[in-house]
Amino acid sequence: MVITGMGAITALGNVKSLWEGLIAGKSGIRTIETIPSNHLPIKYGGEVRGFDPGEYIEHKESRRMGRSTQFAVAAASEAIKDAGLTAAMIEAEGERSGTVIGTALGPHEMAEQATYKYKTTGFRRPNPLGLIQSLPNMPSHHVSRFFRTLGPLNSPANACASGTHSVGEGAELIRNGRADLIISGGVESIFQDYTLAGFEAMDALVKGFEDAPEKASMPFDKNRSGFVLSEGGAIFILESLNHALKRGARIYAEVLGHASSSDAYHVAALDPEGRGAVRSMKWAIEDAHLNLDEIGYINAHGSSTPQNDAMESLAIKKLFGEHAYNIPISSTKSMLGHALGGSGAIELVACVMSLIDQVLHPTINYMTPDPDCDLDYVPNMARQVKNLKYVLSNSFGLGGQNASIVVGAI
Repeated sequence: MVITGMGAITALGNVKSLWEGLIAGKSGIRTIETIPSNHLPIKYGGEVRGFDPGEYIEHKESRRMGRSTQFAVAAASEAIKDAGLTAAMIEAEGERSGTVIGTALGPHEMAEQATYKYKTTGFRRPNPLGLIQSLPNMPSHHVSRFFRTLGPLNSPANACASGTHSVGEGAELIRNGRADLIISGGVESIFQDYTLAGFEAMDALVKGFEDAPEKASMPFDKNRSGFVLSEGGAIFILESLNHALKRGARIYAEVLGHASSSDAYHVAALDPEGRGAVRSMKWAIEDAHLNLDEIGYINAHGSSTPQNDAMESLAIKKLFGEHAYNIPISSTKSMLGHALGGSGAIELVACVMSLIDQVLHPTINYMTPDPDCDLDYVPNMARQVKNLKYVLSNSFGLGGQNASIVVGAI
């Protein structure tokens, strides 16, 4: 299963500007502008700016979509173009094409808006599409409808693991002969006052840094104190190798293996022993038919919370043993924040580009080492590497949902 196209909508822009920004150690975290934030305890995040859905979707249609759904259609459009495909070519695939796009909450704001309007206008007839527009399968539905994929359609909603899980499941459909081409990825946009307030009430978001929001996300640093909420997503064109070669497609990388696991521990807290994370990584590497010492880089979940970063570091050491200290690890979230269901897909773009350019982006804001996080986190500066062949990407979500994926160079 190979990747032949990529599209992204992020706080650092599209695939090209995203990768350039990551390599430069540039942060996309800044003061929120898309919603009023004066009354909020947290006023910054990894916000997508300058996004115009009208570039991809007719205005009347876009008004009926949540922001995450718009992101999905836009990123899919970019991925299709990048793959040298057209909507007509995908439609011609018929039942041999499919869509798998994940999200944590999806276009949740559509239900909030419909409910608010219903209650504040005297309980008149509610918007008949208000609930439908808010369903987490709307991003995948609209992508499938726009580009006429008639085969498998799936919408994994596995919290922060959704994007990674979706690409793995998309690749699995091709591996099992159910499809030749899959549009797959993850998206999220939940910048609403109640989501920021809710995560703050959980004591999950970092506080302070109002004057320097770009410094707020500091994965693996001893002084980390919480994650920064973000939005965005990425979409990939996945194809069987034979299908890609037959049409003369450019191939970015190969999806070699994936796995998911459950902590079966707590709705919000991570298993401090990292047992679920170990299983997810181990099974993904086994699925790729690789040895542990063949993994040359790990894109960490690296959310910048005290619990996550210590747990992930421990899980890596448990699985890889002494080899863990030889593996460079970095956190994309240090520059973008945490886009929940969109993060894993965005981070997979970074993994693919690392294989192509043989460069690892840094973990920025890493200033003070933590004895519990004593691995190589590629601190603050990008690193040129040689002969990077296989990379592992991790995503760990609320509800103890873990997903890992392995991609390899072509």
